[in-house]
Amino acid sequence: MRLTGEDSDVSGPELPEAELPDPERVDPDVLTALLARHGWQRRGGESGRYTRWTPPGSDVRRGVTASSLLVPAGRAYGDYADLVGEALTALAHSGAPSAREVLLALSVPGDEIRWRRDVPRCAGAVPWTAAEQLRTAVRGMLTAAARAAQGKAGYFGERHGRYATAYLEQVLIGPSSGGHLVTAYAPAPDGRSVTMTLLRALQAARDAVDYQRATGRLEAFDAAVELGVCHELVTAVAHLVRDSEGAEIALAWSPAAGLPLGVAARPEPVEFSPGDLPALQQAAERYAAAEPPVPVTVIGTVVRLRSALPAEGGAVRLRVLGGADVRQVRMRLGADDYRVAAHAHLVGLPIQVSGALEPRRRFRRLAGARGVRLLRLDAAERDRLLKSLQEAAEAVD
Repeated sequence: MRLTGEDSDVSGPELPEAELPDPERVDPDVLTALLARHGWQRRGGESGRYTRWTPPGSDVRRGVTASSLLVPAGRAYGDYADLVGEALTALAHSGAPSAREVLLALSVPGDEIRWRRDVPRCAGAVPWTAAEQLRTAVRGMLTAAARAAQGKAGYFGERHGRYATAYLEQVLIGPSSGGHLVTAYAPAPDGRSVTMTLLRALQAARDAVDYQRATGRLEAFDAAVELGVCHELVTAVAHLVRDSEGAEIALAWSPAAGLPLGVAARPEPVEFSPGDLPALQQAAERYAAAEPPVPVTVIGTVVRLRSALPAEGGAVRLRVLGGADVRQVRMRLGADDYRVAAHAHLVGLPIQVSGALEPRRRFRRLAGARGVRLLRLDAAERDRLLKSLQEAAEAVD
């Protein structure tokens, strides 16, 4: 693969050669798929040997000359690695903005997810708060999809929180193109369950919003739960759209990982507008209000006690070590159970308590808390729980 044409010396954003992909590991089929994805046009070539590609915007029929790439048809030729190496260097020096995106996609494994937010810009720059709002919305959608990939629910709270955090650690963010655009590379094929959940959930949310705007009814959001739509997802989408003129989420499958079964090869971008905000906000409230209490028995350490008259009981907050996939719960205890909780706090031992877990914004509420019991542990169990407590504290921080 070589760069040819009169504009081969055009300057542009370059990827340092030290960061270029290893030519031995570049698959020509993957490269041609990425060129097509980013708008490059195939302009012929020699069958069975190479194909020729020109960047977006070039039109040889109108005399608009542009650099072109020659991509080997396979790895059968002895100088394959040399040709690919020349081509990667040529791409790094290309003046076409999409050339860097092709190189990045070759270097960074994973499915490409792109969020674009239409906000006022000044010479390409956006307000700091707008850029942070975009990142917050992206994080919210990815964590919502990760939770929904573990099990469907209208409201998750902190359920599957550790899994969502671990998933985010595998997601890579591409170089910033400004505060209006974020490109993420999701793990593939291992993490594709989350990516597919995100795609289906966004499509289902779009359909449910359209139904609500046409009929004024929210029932479509109930059915959409089975496709991954939840309180956390619609809240993140609303955050993405708020104070903007619209937003778009586009997904492109990694050519190296192959196409997953049961989905479109090139999914249509999903768009939302400020006019969707009322439906999204109503859906978020509906999901939060409809979550049923979950019977649980949790083990945790007391982190806060509050009571005007301890003889009549009081409020307690636990940092959860086991029994529920949440970080903290709060509850109201009677006099006897409150004394046990206070004693556990003083001596540094965990307690066990049963009740019904209900959603309450930042902390979850354990309704009908009862059966508080001090857990006396041997040294090994105590060390294990202290380690769990430390890890939980670090996760909260």
